[in-house]
Amino acid sequence: MVDSIRARLTLWYTIVLTVVLILLAAITYFMYWRNLVESTDNGLRELTKAFATTFQAELSEGSGPAVPKAAASEAMLEHRFRDTILVILDSSGGVLLSSLDSSPRSPREFWNPDLFQSASFRLFTGKAAHDPEFLGRVREGRHSFRSAAKLIHSANADYTVVVLQSLHPQQELLRDIRRTFYWAIPAALLLAGLGGYFLARKSLAPVAEMASQARQMGAANLHDRLAVTNPRDELGQLALSFNQLLARIETSFEQQRRFVADASHELRTPVAILRGETEVTLARPDRSSEEYRETLVVLRDESRRLARIIEDLFTLTRADAGRYPLSLRDAYLDELATAVLHRARSLALAKNITLSSSIEPELPIHADEVLLERMLLNLLDNAIKYSPPGSTVELICRREGANYVIRVSDNGPGIPGDLQPRIFERFFRADKARSRSDGNTVGAGLGLAISRWIAEAHRGRLELTRSDSSGSTFSFLLPA
Repeated sequence: MVDSIRARLTLWYTIVLTVVLILLAAITYFMYWRNLVESTDNGLRELTKAFATTFQAELSEGSGPAVPKAAASEAMLEHRFRDTILVILDSSGGVLLSSLDSSPRSPREFWNPDLFQSASFRLFTGKAAHDPEFLGRVREGRHSFRSAAKLIHSANADYTVVVLQSLHPQQELLRDIRRTFYWAIPAALLLAGLGGYFLARKSLAPVAEMASQARQMGAANLHDRLAVTNPRDELGQLALSFNQLLARIETSFEQQRRFVADASHELRTPVAILRGETEVTLARPDRSSEEYRETLVVLRDESRRLARIIEDLFTLTRADAGRYPLSLRDAYLDELATAVLHRARSLALAKNITLSSSIEPELPIHADEVLLERMLLNLLDNAIKYSPPGSTVELICRREGANYVIRVSDNGPGIPGDLQPRIFERFFRADKARSRSDGNTVGAGLGLAISRWIAEAHRGRLELTRSDSSGSTFSFLLPA
């Protein structure tokens, strides 16, 4: 097997060109041979007819036993041509006279008068005796003749006029044509193969260069890009597609690095608190039961926080791998929204926040209720967490056209415009200082990332539709 694409391309179109040239040469040779045969036969018929007419005219001008031979001699002198033998046979089939006898020099030295005694000539004259005008072929040794015969009826006897034309010139011409094909076709194939290989090598040179550059790329230099010579051809499109792939891989690597760094940071904080509280408690054995209880409360809260982070990470990991199964069932979105709203009331009461709602009834869905509840609870939890005490968080659930729409609005400080595109990133928090000083259990910045995945898993979308100093609104659109 040929491993190189250039070699395979050259081999294949050389094979195709070989077949085409051989077929073309064969067809050309056949057509030329057929035209040559037809031309020879037409000329032979005309010569035979003219020779017979002249011989018949000479016969009619005299009488006596010597007249036929003399008439034949005169006719042969008048119609003598190179590479042609004229023969007149008497009624018994014997040779009355031939141009080999009448001419002091035979047209070709290799012509032998014994030709008329050969079996091929006798077979030809035997067939001609039954056909007024007969065309055939006579062989004598290595030489061939195209032959024509015509019967002549006179008052005294019947004669047969025979014209034999040597095929030696035609054979030499055809042999020269074959020899031309024998060297022309290989020469053409050699030139085409060399030229094709050169063109294939030149055309595929950018591919080899791209392969060389790709081999040198790694995680440390993903910012490098392939050179694009001509962005309009196929190789340029390939290079552009590869560069786009590199850009996506670089983005994924960067997200992975940031994810690992943020995850390490988020996990390190509760672990450090757990370790610190434990060491402080163990360092003072004379602590009171109340102090031990406070320490256990801290350990419990941080353990819950750590478990929640691990659970969220596990959820996102399974979601990224496409191995998080959805438990789809028939339900009603309005009932689901009402249930989540009741669960969030305790969170709102703790911050003196009012929950208002506008839920349209009879909204049937086919979805994973657990995941949708988790997404809505995340949205309400964020709205309550970032809203000031005494404010209102609103939940709207209704149908708009072909979609169900759920909107969660708060009266918080809003999200800065430059940070809004990043709010769905993992471990991203718009106000980390505030989230760590508000006295509540701090999230890891994974809630919105998980919520967006849940929305997309249900063929919907989650987006931030409004965020300014008066508050923020998140909208979830689900196909009805």
